[in-house]
Amino acid sequence: MEDTIYEKLNIGEIIKGKDGYRVQDVTKNVIAEISLKVMVDSEELVSVLCLNQYHEELALGFLYNEGVISSYSDIESVTFNDKMLAVMIKFKEGVIIDRQESLRSLTSGCGKCYTYINPLKKSHYKEVKSDFTYPLDEILAMMNDFVNRSRIYIDIGGVHSVLLHTPDYEILIEDIGRHNCFDKIAGLMMKENKMDLFGRAVVFVSGRVSSEIMAKIIRMGVPILVSKSTPTTAAVKLAQEHQVTLLGYVREHSGYIYSWPERVTG
Repeated sequence: MEDTIYEKLNIGEIIKGKDGYRVQDVTKNVIAEISLKVMVDSEELVSVLCLNQYHEELALGFLYNEGVISSYSDIESVTFNDKMLAVMIKFKEGVIIDRQESLRSLTSGCGKCYTYINPLKKSHYKEVKSDFTYPLDEILAMMNDFVNRSRIYIDIGGVHSVLLHTPDYEILIEDIGRHNCFDKIAGLMMKENKMDLFGRAVVFVSGRVSSEIMAKIIRMGVPILVSKSTPTTAAVKLAQEHQVTLLGYVREHSGYIYSWPERVTG
């Protein structure tokens, strides 16, 4: 099945004229979503509402960011079944999943809405001990560039954007869910054997930073997270505790630094 990220719909457009409002028939591109199943060893682990792209990467990144797997080496095989809209994953012998967390349905918005890192998986979320720094003027300029590069949002709307930037590598992902963007990036980096680049990365996100987003950043080991919007207090506390530099409300010439400002250089 060809990836379809939007559908053309016949709708009514409200227009204000000299004599009041009227509705005219128009055709508009509307963002599409699918319910993607993640099947582990022939059992459904989770169903994710997402954009119809990067299916395998989303599944792999979700498993990694949730602390289910430690690396790509835990995976025996991964394939996408387009008829079932399912990613079929087989673990290598000895990799065990906690079935108490199975069969969840994650929405495009809040996911499972953990406020803090799951205490049972806390060992997977370590302090981000990176000496990586980045110039403030470049961060501000890159935020403006990031917004202009979010093509699906500009052309259609209805998506969030996340950009991972390192001195040697970049990837921009858009999806209906912020969480999915981070999971897709993690999965892409796993498949391309680039996980070591996380420690020298700046990540830009279009939406707010909640505690579950911060948990994914900590899990990936990213030292600097920059948001166009606001962080929650829980996200700030996690950033402070786990040594993540967090910037919010960042525009071309302004913003706030909530934690570990020493990574941002003048």
